[in-house]
Amino acid sequence: MTTIEIGRLLRAGISGCVVGCRVSRLDAPAFGGLVRIPLDEHEHTQVYGLIYDIHIDDDGLVRQLVTADNVSEDVIQDNRVNRNVPVEISVLFTGYCQGELVYHLLPPRPPLTLDAMYTCSSEDLCRFVDAGRFGYFRHVLRARDLPVSELLAAHVQQAGREQALAGNPRWIGQATRELITLLRDDYPTLMSVLGALADIQPDLYGAL
Repeated sequence: MTTIEIGRLLRAGISGCVVGCRVSRLDAPAFGGLVRIPLDEHEHTQVYGLIYDIHIDDDGLVRQLVTADNVSEDVIQDNRVNRNVPVEISVLFTGYCQGELVYHLLPPRPPLTLDAMYTCSSEDLCRFVDAGRFGYFRHVLRARDLPVSELLAAHVQQAGREQALAGNPRWIGQATRELITLLRDDYPTLMSVLGALADIQPDLYGAL
């Protein structure tokens, strides 16, 4: 699968970033999707992260249009496509790679303003999640101000689908068992995470 440039960085810190995106690119990013940001022009070092929010702001014209009667489809499409409707995508960093080595650690430095962000190919996604032993889960679990359960469920669903296509259909069960281990002392969060995972895999408990 060819990777797609989603947008460019507006701001970043060591644990995450916000990317500006055109509405016409909104078919590429998805909640829970794994993305990558090259830190150098040769792409030897890349930061990986999960999309945890897609925020669409309004502006003066949008406020006028939503209160108008009988807005035509042409006007709506013109506002979405031809004008720069502000779209912000928030990303939680979950690791980085240097050459062929993947680390589930925070990156050595944040990306810079206007750096490009790309979707991950199936190969990129499988290589990242297969590195180590689900170490990147801890970055999600400590982000208490995020919708942790839904974010994990969305990611596990997407990664599990790609892993199954790559010949590893047991990946979702392995990821779920690791989350149970990590959350064994946090029962409320564990139940919330398992409830979200059960929504994407109804036979979850039988597969464990």
